[in-house]
Amino acid sequence: MPIKTWKTRPAHYVLLEILKKKGAMTDVELFEALNEELRDLGFKDLNELLMKLEIGGKIRTTSMARGKRRVELVT
Repeated sequence: MPIKTWKTRPAHYVLLEILKKKGAMTDVELFEALNEELRDLGFKDLNELLMKLEIGGKIRTTSMARGKRRVELVT
């Protein structure tokens, strides 16, 4: 039985680091990059993270095409 341990870096911190390194990206690209770091993160969790960070004023999301969003860091 695998043992779950605490993550050393919170998911929102990893998400912000990815956006700093790679710049603006789509939500699908961001999910794939985030999933490389944090294996147990689902798309629903990503949406919750994006919502919290957007309300906090850290990121900006804009609608591109149907079902696609562009995520960028607010500077």
